[in-house]
Amino acid sequence: MFTVKQLSKLAGVTPRTLHHYDEIGLLKPSRVGDNGYRYYGEDAVLCLQQILFYRELDIPLNDIKKIMGRRDYDVMGALQSHKESLNKQAVRINRLIQTVENTIEHLKGTKTMSDEKLFEGFSEEEQEKYALEAEQRYDPETVRESNRKWKAYSAAKKKAILVESSTIYKDMIAAMPKGAKSAEVQAIVERWRAHMDYFWTPSLEQLLELAKGYNDDPKFKANFDKMHPQLAAFMRDAVKVYVESKK
Repeated sequence: MFTVKQLSKLAGVTPRTLHHYDEIGLLKPSRVGDNGYRYYGEDAVLCLQQILFYRELDIPLNDIKKIMGRRDYDVMGALQSHKESLNKQAVRINRLIQTVENTIEHLKGTKTMSDEKLFEGFSEEEQEKYALEAEQRYDPETVRESNRKWKAYSAAKKKAILVESSTIYKDMIAAMPKGAKSAEVQAIVERWRAHMDYFWTPSLEQLLELAKGYNDDPKFKANFDKMHPQLAAFMRDAVKVYVESKK
């Protein structure tokens, strides 16, 4: 049996997390002592492992509770699914690491990268997610409609959209020395705004929120930093100029 303190140390979570999981009925202790202490046995430990696997896949706690609460929930099947999902993540992360290393060498001038190589490791799902994460702040139906819109494109169309996206960011990086207010940069921002129509059509306020997210959200910024360390902040500033000019 493990105490809360022992299990939290073993699993790398906080005691508060275990208390929260108990409160919402996601992970109950195997027993509660007369002193009120929670104790966790092997079944509870395995259950926590499953929860943490699902959390690694960014699945919300309420959804995890529904999945693991099903009568037909199969631990072995779930583990196999986790393994497949994590292997896919590992492959993608390794590609991104290699892209980062190549980009560092490119910026140092010790290695030349093609335009395609600069964006290697960014899947179509990742590109789609940039638009969808911003939409989720506003209207779930918009998210669903955007998903339907993207899935309706042919494979060739999707590839063309992704090529256009990489070209826009490449041109923005090249134009950065001219400043966010320059006519050339503002023309690229207009191309970027039009490109968003492939996914959804944001208002000016939403457009600015999206650009701010590129710099303020760690997940967004990490991906933009792989292209250029100043790109996220520059996009935010350039889009702010664009939005103000349209009001």
